[in-house]
Amino acid sequence: QVQLVESGGGLVQPGGSLRLSCVASGLTFSTYAMSWYRQAPGREREVVARISTSGGNTFYADSVKGRFTISRDNAKNTVYLEMDSLKAEDSALYYCYGWANNRDYWGKGSLVLVSS
Repeated sequence: QVQLVESGGGLVQPGGSLRLSCVASGLTFSTYAMSWYRQAPGREREVVARISTSGGNTFYADSVKGRFTISRDNAKNTVYLEMDSLKAEDSALYYCYGWANNRDYWGKGSLVLVSS
């Protein structure tokens, strides 16, 4: 049974920081490229960041470039999203996503609210 479980979301003030974690089980994590997506009310789901299987290559949406950092620890079956200098427009439900061998899986999401 494959599971992706996000954690670390919550309420933070503008300019603050949060680190999201996603722990995978039931799959060979090191063979899966991983991504973070987010979706805000009234908006389409968008990719925030991607990381290759080894962690050697990353991609960031223009809206978060320079503020967010994606990383992974294959020994812990975990992918992280460090979010700094948060803005109100970063508020969304953040999803962990993994794909490999024509299979893909979604986590259930972790809510991030950026508000004073």
